[in-house]
Amino acid sequence: MPENLTDWLGDHAWAIWMSIAFLLAVAEIVSLDLVLIMLAVGAFAGGIVAVAAPSLWWLQVLTAAGVSVGMLALLRPTLLARVRNMPGYRSSTAKLVGSTGLAISQVDRAGGEIKIDGQSWSARPYSTDVVIDAGTEIEVYEIDGAIAVVYPKYGQLP
Repeated sequence: MPENLTDWLGDHAWAIWMSIAFLLAVAEIVSLDLVLIMLAVGAFAGGIVAVAAPSLWWLQVLTAAGVSVGMLALLRPTLLARVRNMPGYRSSTAKLVGSTGLAISQVDRAGGEIKIDGQSWSARPYSTDVVIDAGTEIEVYEIDGAIAVVYPKYGQLP
C-alpha cells in the first residue's frame, strides 16, 4: 500500500524543519534584517535533532527555539555592529541629508512639517531667524533625532 504525504512527513520531521529553514532563509534575503536568518538556523538545528532523534519532537522544538533565541541575543548584535562600522555605511536617516522636499506647513523656530519622498517629517529651520513658508522647496541639512533640520533650497542662506 502506498504511503501518503502526511504519513511520510510524520515519519520524516526533518523535511519539515529543513523546509522551514529554507523558507526563512529566502525571506531573509528579501528583508535583510538579520532576524529571519537566525530563525532559519534554529529550524536547521531542529532538523538535525529530528534526524538524530525523530521521536523526540519536544527536543526538536526546544533546540530550534534555543538556537534561535541564542543567535538573536548573542550573534545578531555583533553582526549589526560590524555592518554599521563598515566603510561607506549610511543609515536610512543619514541618507536623507541633502534630500529635497516640500514644506507642508510653515517651518519656523517652533517647528513645522515637511514631506520628503512621500514621508512626513517634523522640521525646524537651520537658522532660528528663518521662516520657511508652506509650499517652499527645502533641502535637508541634517537629521537631529526625529527632526529634520532644513533650509530653503533656493534663496540666500542667513
